[in-house]
Amino acid sequence: MSTAGHFIRCLAAVAWEAGKPLVMEEVEVAPPQKHEVRIKVHFTSLCHTDVCFWEAKGQTPLFPRIFGHEAGGVVESVGEGVTDLQSGDHVLTIFTGECGNCRHCHSEESNMCDLLRINTERGGMIHDGESRFSSNGKSIHHFLGTSTFSEFTVVHSGQVAKINPEAPLDKVCIVSCGLSTGLGATLNVAKPKRGQSVAIFGLGAVGLAAAEGARISGAGRIIGVDLNPNRFEEAKKFGVTDFVNPREHDKPVQQVIIEMTDGGVDRSVECTGSVQVMIQAFECVHEGWGVAVLVGVPRQDDAFRTHPMNFLNERTLKGSFFGNYKPKTDIPGVVEKYMNKELDLDKFITHTVPFSKINEAFDYMSKGECIRCIIDMGA
Repeated sequence: MSTAGHFIRCLAAVAWEAGKPLVMEEVEVAPPQKHEVRIKVHFTSLCHTDVCFWEAKGQTPLFPRIFGHEAGGVVESVGEGVTDLQSGDHVLTIFTGECGNCRHCHSEESNMCDLLRINTERGGMIHDGESRFSSNGKSIHHFLGTSTFSEFTVVHSGQVAKINPEAPLDKVCIVSCGLSTGLGATLNVAKPKRGQSVAIFGLGAVGLAAAEGARISGAGRIIGVDLNPNRFEEAKKFGVTDFVNPREHDKPVQQVIIEMTDGGVDRSVECTGSVQVMIQAFECVHEGWGVAVLVGVPRQDDAFRTHPMNFLNERTLKGSFFGNYKPKTDIPGVVEKYMNKELDLDKFITHTVPFSKINEAFDYMSKGECIRCIIDMGA
């Protein structure tokens, strides 16, 4: 393209202060450096992680910053050493990466790349530590190496998944984070067999994606556990058959589920980040073959406590990071599931707003009114 090698001026939604509305600014986006690509963002969606770090409650504040990490776009230009991507490729940006060289990337069992694993503290690019964004001469921090709340962004090539150019970017952009995290936790880690029972703890976007994975697996019974009864009706669209609100019972929820299922569920997936819920999810699976998968991120000082007999009685506890998907290798296949009508993404998308009204998306998310809100960068 004619812009290759040059700075690009475009609009970005910049967070100048924690919790304050994003401001539409004209920014300069530098050309991609070694192992980087510059992407024209067509659609991005808002994830709860963006909101958490924008609020900066419990996280190190780093401002000014351009948030955003779930996005679909088209490669504008590539930097030195990039051989697997070229101008015009349709891509998704991913908050974690796949360098292809470390032990994790060489392992069939891991997706936790040593070089490109999620880093919420980094405000610049790996190559030189510098930002590719500036406004009126002032540098603007990156977020998760993606920063998709900008019409153009620069991303390490290991965090870019090349996808089917026929896939609608306004739908598949949500595959970049929460959808794959929940879906893969069930399909790739819990691995329920057809007809088995699965309990999903937390019916937010990730939990609903985990339920979708259970539905695709052919689970015979999918139990949704959540404190918000308003989520139950929506969850039926994702295959949830039974609902448990812990507040409506005078006994531990794990005991409620054990009694409902004649000894416990075959699989459980925890999607809340509460250590108490993690314990419940583990203790509610059946002895002998039950598997519990933890997805939510706990607080730094949390400790997981359960009786050792829960392990000796052959319950299994596993963790899951990004659904055990390798970004470049596996995410294109998730997109193909949508293209082949094996996976329904449309029901996750509850709102769409133009880029100029991106703060409305934050309002929807903060009020718990949306699963995923798509931000149309061209509107």
